[in-house]
Amino acid sequence: MEAAPLFADVARAPEGARTVWTRAQDGVRLRLAYWAGGAKGTVLIFPGRTEYIEKYGPAIARLTAAGHACLVIDWRGQGLSDRIIADPMSGHVHEFVDYQSDVAALLHLAATLDAPGPYHLLAHSMGGCIGLRALHAGLPVRSAALTAPMWGIRIHPALRPTAWALTTAARTVRQGHRYAPGTSSAAYVLAAPFEDNFLTRDRTMWEFMRTQARTHPELGLGGPSLHWLNEALAETRLLRARPAPAVPCYAAVGTRERIVDPVAIDSLMGTWPGGRLDLFSGAEHEILMELPEVRDTFLDRALALFAESGG
Repeated sequence: MEAAPLFADVARAPEGARTVWTRAQDGVRLRLAYWAGGAKGTVLIFPGRTEYIEKYGPAIARLTAAGHACLVIDWRGQGLSDRIIADPMSGHVHEFVDYQSDVAALLHLAATLDAPGPYHLLAHSMGGCIGLRALHAGLPVRSAALTAPMWGIRIHPALRPTAWALTTAARTVRQGHRYAPGTSSAAYVLAAPFEDNFLTRDRTMWEFMRTQARTHPELGLGGPSLHWLNEALAETRLLRARPAPAVPCYAAVGTRERIVDPVAIDSLMGTWPGGRLDLFSGAEHEILMELPEVRDTFLDRALALFAESGG
């Protein structure tokens, strides 16, 4: 395996990571990082849209200190993995199911590295959508801990038919590469003010993300393409129509969630066997970037779930 870079200067992650390049079945080059944290098992980390390995440094520090190894991926189209279209700042994927090839590459690497079992899933936002499809396909994890899983996108009901029509038309006339309305090539954390941002109430974590984006702009990503949005709408609709998988699951969402659809999360978790949903009062989208009491409580409960589920 070829070594890949890890920007330790901005990651706040434990030492000893093994960061490598690998390839998905279709040839897309992916970056993954592995921390050998102990004998309690391995946490497979599925990041959200726009995210990258370094952003999970603080969470990885907590998980490895608790005795878990961690394996995290840059999805295709973001981080240092291959970008999919000519505009590197556009969040794009050809088909949402392509992310499952990335999951397969992650599992292959876990086996190659002899990552200790049992496996558990930690996923955020888009990673929760990718993770749900993977769970339906038999992802070999004992449990799943999810923050603001993207099982629906926050769009006003009156505008949802317009979103479907616009994104479908854009694909039809080969304009799907264009940015979704209200977004651009700018990374959100660099373009938005801290006040009333959609991600976190914690200024320290906001500056942590801004420092990463400024210091290593190659990690950054702008808004989603119309094609990505069309694929995401179709994927989330499909997943909501399926029964929840029989894997113990803990999910958390903030009461000020403005990116994904909290109603979709509540609906699915309400039917999830052994599922638990926590609402964090006042929290925004990024539970793991939120105020210390929010992120610590979530990780405490995630670790408890992992322990109850055999790791």
